[in-house]
Amino acid sequence: MADAASQVLLGSGLTILSQPLMYVKVLIQVGYEPLPPTIGRNIFGRQVCQLPGLFCYAQHIASIDGKRGLFTGLTPRLCSGVLGTVVHGKVLQHYQECDKVEETGSGNVQKEVSSSFDRVIKETTREMMARSAATLITHPFHVITLRSMVQFIGRESKYCGLCDSIVTIYREEGILGFFAGLIPRLLGDIISLWLCNSLAYLVNTYALDSGVSTMNEMKSYSQAVTGLAGGSPPYSPIYTSWIDCWCMLQKEGNMSRGNSLFFRKVPFGKTYCCDLRMLI
Repeated sequence: MADAASQVLLGSGLTILSQPLMYVKVLIQVGYEPLPPTIGRNIFGRQVCQLPGLFCYAQHIASIDGKRGLFTGLTPRLCSGVLGTVVHGKVLQHYQECDKVEETGSGNVQKEVSSSFDRVIKETTREMMARSAATLITHPFHVITLRSMVQFIGRESKYCGLCDSIVTIYREEGILGFFAGLIPRLLGDIISLWLCNSLAYLVNTYALDSGVSTMNEMKSYSQAVTGLAGGSPPYSPIYTSWIDCWCMLQKEGNMSRGNSLFFRKVPFGKTYCCDLRMLI
């Protein structure tokens, strides 16, 4: 119990500290570029046309909404983190209890020693189930978090509080509105987990001989900003589904948009809202 509480407290603290970074990253990932590109140098010293980095972007947000504005969407994100940690821990605890029951029921019967690959499959499957359960339970808070952030683009106020946001989504979209973008998010979690654990197994087996490790979760924001100005022209095209969003981003070469918050090179031929304001 104490261990779970410490995980929740630690996770909440990291969530609060990383909220401004998360806010900027979300706005970049949905394609919002309010500041014009500047001439700068990349890590190799070559002169390139760059988009504003994390600090310039955060300063722009703070100049409009104040420093408190950098923590927009923090409440639902905290709820998502706490609930996700609890659900994830409960699922893994259930599997551990099942193992103890099996060991107790087997008595003196000696169990066959499973191979390291079988253990990786077993542990990855359990981790996948735990993550999927946590993602499914917390996704409504994830949607509210994203919409609270993205409404900055159109200066809207539809999602100002947690309770008001729940009522708004339910009234406009029903229950399914709370699960917009769930499929690509689940697929991202599952695929990245299996790829990383499989790669770690191969490296550890044939190179290092140590335990299995995992990497950070992949997340998709497809269709999670439905009904906001940030998800409509001229800021963003209208996507019919997450597959349509995937194809469009791949066609434009924007599949890695938001991966870097520094040294952000301007894609060739791309037009941003700052350019549109200059043309008006």
